[in-house]
Amino acid sequence: MTTAPPTESALSVRQSLAHGPLGTTLLSIERARRGTETWENVHRALSGLGPLIEGPDAGLYLGAPAMTFVLHQAAGGTERYAGALHTLDGIVAAHTRRRLTDAHARINAGRATTFAEYDLFRGLTGIGALLLQRQPRGPETKAVLDYLVRLTEPITAHGTPIPGWWVRHAPTTNQATMPGGHANAGLAHGITGPLALLALALRAGTTVDHHETAILRICRWLDEIRTHDHQGTHWPRWINQHGPAPTHHAAHSWCYGTPGLARAQQLAAIVTEDHDRKRMAERALLHCITDPTTLDRVATRGLCHGYGGILRTVLRVAEDSANPAAFTARTGLLANRFLTAGPPEDSGFLEGRTGAALAFQDAEPGGSTAPLQGQWDACLLLS
Repeated sequence: MTTAPPTESALSVRQSLAHGPLGTTLLSIERARRGTETWENVHRALSGLGPLIEGPDAGLYLGAPAMTFVLHQAAGGTERYAGALHTLDGIVAAHTRRRLTDAHARINAGRATTFAEYDLFRGLTGIGALLLQRQPRGPETKAVLDYLVRLTEPITAHGTPIPGWWVRHAPTTNQATMPGGHANAGLAHGITGPLALLALALRAGTTVDHHETAILRICRWLDEIRTHDHQGTHWPRWINQHGPAPTHHAAHSWCYGTPGLARAQQLAAIVTEDHDRKRMAERALLHCITDPTTLDRVATRGLCHGYGGILRTVLRVAEDSANPAAFTARTGLLANRFLTAGPPEDSGFLEGRTGAALAFQDAEPGGSTAPLQGQWDACLLLS
């Protein structure tokens, strides 16, 4: 199970991209951009979210970085919220430098990393995704990429080489230890998040030393843990000290399983010109969305674990596929399954009605190949 950032206080709920009104504002922004809602409604929603959360818990999904992401979407390339964004950019830059200092000190000391240090929700991958939107060639953006390159370098534990993103805690929490630890493969908490960000940055023309080497290192590891059977190509959620991959397959979703892993590897294949990997990733996703048995495991509409995330991922993969119709022709089936799953109980972005509605608005049954509107899914590392 993917765990979203903690939301214990009323303020943190308000400034949670995953659960709170900050996240739900993304839907109002998209509707205002399409002319079905007013910008006054957007401004009203944003005006009551402060004061800003700063400190070690702040990340792409909470506090100042989350607010910056949402205001960036609201600005949409205009001067809207320019003053607030200028102030927030400075706050995020300082926060990033502090986080990087701590991360490099941890590496230098030979300690294991944590999800909170590097992942999409709470860590430097998420902050890097924001910086790539705001300052694609800025010094902090490149510094995050440099850190991710270093994160991919193998380390040694008890004389045995292990991936640099190996953590000592359990897959669902930073608090409980896991004997021997594990290396996570998912997009939300695992190394596929850094892979997607490194690929998106390279595609945008932002590069650092050993950038492509890091991408290839991650891809080789994913190849080592990949399995094939009558239900297609699979990657486990994580591996541990007892062997390559657990025998169970991850449920198919954006956060874990084939959809997110396929999109990240498609992006990596594009920037490294690896045509075989691109075909493999696209075929894996196509098999996933055409096999009723695998789709039957999905029970919700949400972005994180449900059909909303699958729909948006499929549409992004289609945009970059040589055969987009193979994917868009199946959006009707996915849309029907989305509707059958029933609405989420909460209103949030990551697992609730907001994210589901955002994903569904571009999923036209019948297979439209028009470019997707909006970049709200940059916080999912899909674009």
